[in-house]
Amino acid sequence: MAHSLPKLHNAMWPGLVGKEEGTENPPISLDRMLELTAQANVNGTRFDGIDYFLFLPHTDPDASDDELRQIADKIASHGFAVGSLVAPVWPGTVGDSAMGDEESRKKFLTAVEKACRIARIFNEHGVRKYGVIRIDSAEFGVEKWREDAQANTKKIAATFREAAKIAEDNGERLAAEGEICWAGMHSWRDMLNLLEEVGMPQSLGFQADLAHTYLYLMGYNAPEHALLKEGDSEEAFWDAYKKMTDALRPWTIDFHVAQNDGTVHGTGSHDKTGKHCPADDPNGKLDIVKCAGYWLEGAADRGIEHICWDGCMFPNSMLETESTWNTILGKMIEVRDAHGWDS
Repeated sequence: MAHSLPKLHNAMWPGLVGKEEGTENPPISLDRMLELTAQANVNGTRFDGIDYFLFLPHTDPDASDDELRQIADKIASHGFAVGSLVAPVWPGTVGDSAMGDEESRKKFLTAVEKACRIARIFNEHGVRKYGVIRIDSAEFGVEKWREDAQANTKKIAATFREAAKIAEDNGERLAAEGEICWAGMHSWRDMLNLLEEVGMPQSLGFQADLAHTYLYLMGYNAPEHALLKEGDSEEAFWDAYKKMTDALRPWTIDFHVAQNDGTVHGTGSHDKTGKHCPADDPNGKLDIVKCAGYWLEGAADRGIEHICWDGCMFPNSMLETESTWNTILGKMIEVRDAHGWDS
């Protein structure tokens, strides 16, 4: 059955994350990512909008109001809305580790403030009417976190609470990205512990990605929290998937459709992360449509109005291929037809 919601978005950051100048996979400009997204067409259905990483070379987090309005005009000229925004919280952008020293945590909060400012300008422009601001702990890897896991989780939570208050004051919600590379967020159990420690569900929730959360099941960076092991039956998989999604779904306010082949992948500074695969990858471990349903149950009640495809770290040759985007869009339509709703 065709539904009008959730709206279907494509992420712009696959043109940036893991890309390096002077390699076979240099950054892809915002203009080109918009063009590639706009070209996708499945029986007359197109992407409704984009989700957007607020950092160079796509966007200067300190761009003037007029420069940001020009970007909004550019996005709108393709008929796109802007949905969720990614705050530039990483070291090397504006921010720094949420479990770092006072100066690092101050930088993290500054990144959230800058994201809220850009969100306000996009909202006032009219190009953005829904979506959240995505954050993570900005602490790559879990080794330092493990030195004092309980204290470090409390430190991240304290930073997140301050960030959530900033978002509240700006009429925004934050979504913490569940991914195995982020300290304190690297397993389903640790992610849940962190969300509960923050304790501000009205302002800070969870951003679920099908590719990343698959590796939560396997306990890649937290074997003690594994729900599944290689060779387990299909029945065991769905039992494990239900346990994980039942725990995290009530917190889920942002959702990425993706595929994973069960391996870990990374390039550049963004290493050891869940591998995103093409929607039709023959090695894909996920029934995308069925898995999406576990996360999207009750999504409208949690304020979700769009879903986004994440093809982070696809090689440029794949991103530049028209059929890649038509296949992705077709799978997104299947997800909406199976689990969507109407306004």
